[in-house]
Amino acid sequence: MNHKLAAFLVGIALLPAAASAQFRKYSNEFLNIGAGARGLAMGSAQVASVEDGTAGYWNPAGLTGVKDHPSINVMHAEYFAGIGKFDYASVAIPVQDNKRTLGISLLRFAVDDIPNTLFLVQPDGSLNYNNIQTFSSADYALLLSFAQSITETEEQSMSFGVNAKIIRRSVGKFAGAWGFGIDAGFQMRKNNWRFGVVARDVTTTFNAWSFKFTEKEKEVLYLTKNEIPVKSTELTAPRLIIGGGYNFNISNSVKLLAEANLALTFDGKRNTLLSSSAVSADPSVGLEASISDVFYVRGGVTNFQKALSDGDTLNQKKVWIYQPSLGAGVKLGNVTLDYAYTNLANQNNPLYTHVFSLRLNLAKKQD
Repeated sequence: MNHKLAAFLVGIALLPAAASAQFRKYSNEFLNIGAGARGLAMGSAQVASVEDGTAGYWNPAGLTGVKDHPSINVMHAEYFAGIGKFDYASVAIPVQDNKRTLGISLLRFAVDDIPNTLFLVQPDGSLNYNNIQTFSSADYALLLSFAQSITETEEQSMSFGVNAKIIRRSVGKFAGAWGFGIDAGFQMRKNNWRFGVVARDVTTTFNAWSFKFTEKEKEVLYLTKNEIPVKSTELTAPRLIIGGGYNFNISNSVKLLAEANLALTFDGKRNTLLSSSAVSADPSVGLEASISDVFYVRGGVTNFQKALSDGDTLNQKKVWIYQPSLGAGVKLGNVTLDYAYTNLANQNNPLYTHVFSLRLNLAKKQD
């Protein structure tokens, strides 16, 4: 039960964090985890080359790569030894002779069955375990996407896309928030070259928090010297991600796609590879080898940070660490199964997880 108690403390700690209206560097951070095992295996380097239903998450402009029939994507992953559960589902529907695409994506990241120990200790100091109830700390996001093809030929294509984001966050019955934001993206292909850019939270995404405690709960929080939060607004600053890639044709059946992304943030100095008070930059690199467009092998690196060297608590020496990932995929007709072996944190905190995702193209039956 130790991990449950630890999760409870994490959930309670979120309440004061939401109690002041200001920009927060890691607001809505669950939206930066990723979507689809392909993208996660490639180190999240996707904005230039993504062209399936997961583009609604990575870069909405890439949704124009969904042609002729709708595409469904689903994914499930568990992090921190199963404590955190992440689920993703999307559908992309091409319309108007493949020149436009509509998309809907739903994400959920949650810690479920967290023990509520507010009333564990009785007034006489005894422990009553029957008073322990459980709750969930869950984050939801609904993405409504639109993509438009600007031009498309065999040698070149250009497209743009937008997302409208509706966010719901809840911590049991204690706290809840509604949020709204806008993303915009552009993607271009020139022969074997790929280029993409996406601006997330361009309108400054907000979460309007409200809190609800009973008088008995307020009394316990007061006696334990916990702050009782009030209504507030949490703001997410814009983020710009730029990407470029190249598709190498090794042979008639073997291709190699290489992509590099650079995520730029403007909310103060971060622990990233390039960092300043004005802007911080976090690079990511991914590779995908395909064989006959049926079998895929992938790898990537992202999340470069400085951290204390293992075992060096005396000299406080810091070294560069990173988040590696590997993966594979297989395409059988209209069904594609992808796998990623990745780490939500970084090399210094090796909590790796297995991620599976499924893509289904709803092709019409031929007469």
